[in-house]
Amino acid sequence: MSAIRKSPTIGAVLIYGLALAMSFYFTFAAVQGDYGVFRRVQIGAEKEALIEERDRLKAEVGRMANLTRRLSDGYLDLDLLDQQARDVLGLIRADELVIR
Repeated sequence: MSAIRKSPTIGAVLIYGLALAMSFYFTFAAVQGDYGVFRRVQIGAEKEALIEERDRLKAEVGRMANLTRRLSDGYLDLDLLDQQARDVLGLIRADELVIR
């Protein structure tokens, strides 16, 4: 008795081929797609950079608020006023020498 070897039908080959192609596509989309692993890592890095920038801007806003308060009518810091007048207006006192 010889065993008759039956080759797979075209339909079975197409179904397995289609299943394999779909699995490759979905694996690729899960890794590289718009919502994939690489995009998630990129978004996490952008989030960290934005948090650092936000913290830096908050510190700068706090510094500017402090300077504004120190120059306000209710609380006048004469040293800061003198410094700003020298820096912005270029003022000097009569007894000072300017060396450039």
